[in-house]
Parts: sequence; C-alpha cells; structure tokens
Amino acid sequence: MHDAPSQSEMIAAVKSFIDQTALPSLKGHAAFHARVASNVLATVLRELEHRPAAESAERQRLVALLNADDTAPVDRLNRDLCEKLRKGDLDLSSPGLLSHLKTTTIDQLSIDQPGYSGLNPD
Repeated sequence: MHDAPSQSEMIAAVKSFIDQTALPSLKGHAAFHARVASNVLATVLRELEHRPAAESAERQRLVALLNADDTAPVDRLNRDLCEKLRKGDLDLSSPGLLSHLKTTTIDQLSIDQPGYSGLNPD
C-alpha cells in the first residue's frame, strides 16, 4: 500500500506553511517573495488538479478538428494546427476552430489566472 502524501498534499503543506507561518513574520522584499512563492504553489496545485482533464479535452478537439491520429501528443497536434493556420488550410470560418480556441484559452486562464474577470462574467 502506498500511503505517502500525494504531490498535491505536499505542495499544499508548503503553501500553508508560507501563508500561515512564514509570511506573517516577514516584511518588505522577503514578504513579497513569499507571496510570489505562495502564488506559484497555488498555480501548481491548479495545474495538477485541472491539466489532465483540460489536456484530454484539448486532444479530443484537436483530433476532430485536424482529423488526426488520436495517439499524437498534444504538442504535436498544436504544431499541426499552427501550420494549418499559417498555410490558410484553417481559419476562423473552419467548423470547430473558434470554439476550440476559446475553450483552450478559458481552460488555461482557469489555471493561470482563476480570478480573471472575463472568466465569470456576471
């Protein structure tokens, strides 16, 4: 049985230490750098939580959009998409392209900047 803490649990523990113990006693540049470190760890936690599903959905959209091999790595599929856009084989009138670009951007923003006002228009 594997009972060691998960990556997420270890990162959350370090983030908690920074936020609850270290940061309150720091001032100036050290406090600023501690906040930056805490924000980086929060981003890594979101990446670990959301990236697998986002990348899987991105792969499915790219495979359908490019009529590509579903075993191709996402980075290769993205290079192929860029090449087709450069050549003019695809453009915003291509079925599914705009939806794919919007969804991919929203997924990335949800990880990088979850508080971005454009994500949750009210």
